[in-house]
Amino acid sequence: MGLPPGPKAYLVSVGNELLIGRVVNTNAAWLGRRLTDLGYRVEACLVVADSLDLIAWAFATAVERGARVVVSTGGLGPTFDDMTVEGLARAMGVELVLDEQALEMVREKYRGELTESRVKMAKLPKGARPIPNPVGTAPGVEVEWRGALIFLLPGVPAEMEAMFESYVEPKLKSLGPLPCKAEATLRVSGVPESVAAPVIRRALELGESVYVKSHPKGAELGVPVLELHVTAYDRDCRAAEELVGRVASFLERELAALGGRVQRLGGGS
Repeated sequence: MGLPPGPKAYLVSVGNELLIGRVVNTNAAWLGRRLTDLGYRVEACLVVADSLDLIAWAFATAVERGARVVVSTGGLGPTFDDMTVEGLARAMGVELVLDEQALEMVREKYRGELTESRVKMAKLPKGARPIPNPVGTAPGVEVEWRGALIFLLPGVPAEMEAMFESYVEPKLKSLGPLPCKAEATLRVSGVPESVAAPVIRRALELGESVYVKSHPKGAELGVPVLELHVTAYDRDCRAAEELVGRVASFLERELAALGGRVQRLGGGS
């Protein structure tokens, strides 16, 4: 199994700075972890430049591929190159409209001093709703389109994280139960990844919803050190925990037999 069995989620990261290497995309890593923990199957992260056509393409692609949830970051500010909202509207084939609730959010942040650039942040795709921003100035956006729930969040990590935790995460939890996730981490010394690979493949046969990812921490031909991350999913949380424990114990036993020194760092009790 390569991905958890829950509904599909897509990430859309907007910004030239991400593509030219000036900014590391920590937002995608943070969101991927949080959505996975909630039980969603994060299938892809589309990173695009500040381009209306590319932004529209990213949202359309995510929805066409069956995403139930799409979360974007970046491009919500007042400047000319902040165009995520307009890009989404283009993908949806709707116009931007001035949202009174969003306008009041912006007005409150700027203490009544509105300019054209500031009012721009209150224009949403028709049918969308604003998401409060407790840290910054630009409201987020929530809209349903072709079976997907889409959230637009700012690119500033502190703002994005605060809005996800205060608004997006509770909304996703309210939609109904999702698969439970259980995990364990093993540290293996003395076994090269190429030798451990057949053992890992056999471990995957212990359950349909289990996945083992190996992360080399040493040198394959020097002093091999592997970190193995085991995850399992099930509608029953106890069953997920039991499966992780069974797989972790199998890996410990088989890799020790190959001369490895195995340490369980957490999980899979």
